Parts: sequence; C-alpha cells; structure tokens
Amino acid sequence: MRSLDELLMEAATMHRGGVCPGQVLGVRMAMLGCRLLDIDEPTRENRLIVYVEIDRCMADAIAAVTGCRLGKRTLKYIDYGKCACSFVDILTTCAVRILARDTARSQVWRYASSGLEKNLAQCEAYKVMPDDELFYIQKIGVNIPDYDLPGEPFSRTVCNLCHEEINDMREVRRNGQLLCRACAQGAYYQELK
Repeated sequence: MRSLDELLMEAATMHRGGVCPGQVLGVRMAMLGCRLLDIDEPTRENRLIVYVEIDRCMADAIAAVTGCRLGKRTLKYIDYGKCACSFVDILTTCAVRILARDTARSQVWRYASSGLEKNLAQCEAYKVMPDDELFYIQKIGVNIPDYDLPGEPFSRTVCNLCHEEINDMREVRRNGQLLCRACAQGAYYQELK
C-alpha cells in the first residue's frame, strides 16, 4: 500500500481542500481496514465494498484510498452519523467495522507539538497515534444481497404512481401496487410548477 503522506495528498485532492482531521482519520481507517483484510492495493483489486456511516470529510478520504465509489456500487452510505465504516472483502466474506474512538481527541496533546492550533494538532496526532488508541475494531458479518453487489442492475420495475423506473429491488409493495420509495414514503423533494 502507498504511504500515509501519498494517500493524504490524494484524499486532499479528491476533497478539494487541505488536509483536515477527518481526512487523516479516513485515510488511516481505510489503510487499517485494507491491512486487516489483506488487501494490499484496493484501487487495483475489485474485491472491496465499504459502508461509510457519515457524510463528512472522512468518507471522501476512504473513497480516495480504497477506490470505492457509489457509482461502482462498492461504496455504500449508511446515514448513522458515526465516524465509522465497515470493510467487506467480497471474495472471502471477511469483514471489519472500524470506529474512531471519541477518546482520541483527548489524547491529541500527547502526540502533537505544543502551540499548534487545534485542527493542526489533531492532524499531526492522528498521523502517528497507535491504531488501538485511535480506533475500535470489530470483526463483523455483513449479508450483502445479490441486488446490492456491483454489476448490471439486478432488476428493473416501474412505479405504479409516478411511472419512474426503479432499479435493484428498491420498490415498495403497498396495497397491491409497486411503488418507488418517494411515492410510498414521501420524497425529499417537491416538484415546482
């Protein structure tokens, strides 16, 4: 695997900004997840699916390191609001969930130079802090349905109300109708006339 500094530069480029504490956590988390699954170069091997649990800087860093993307169906977003993610090797079915420890923030000054601004101190500390102080690791099992795996759409159907196409078993059956989630549960958007 490439070095921490190389991966941080790649993450910063993808994120379109400087390196922040969340990106350092994300790069370290992705490196650790890949190492625990014996995946040396995730961007070249098509065997990794990553579930990110937050939509912050960390998620961009994880995508940069792993090469996993929403459009490739290898990056899955689960809206838990937690600084955590799960790495799944789809060849071996081995999986780990890695959570950033809240206590790491209180340990920053043990690893950072005094006099630094808080964000810079966190970046410096998170680069060198031991994995077991920075992260909590869980061995997990993840059941990935066939319709959630990378590849061509598993299925296609049409919503009985809005007549929009629905891919990959995302339809809802209600009162004998096949509905998209927007029609069944309410959409996040409102059409303007």
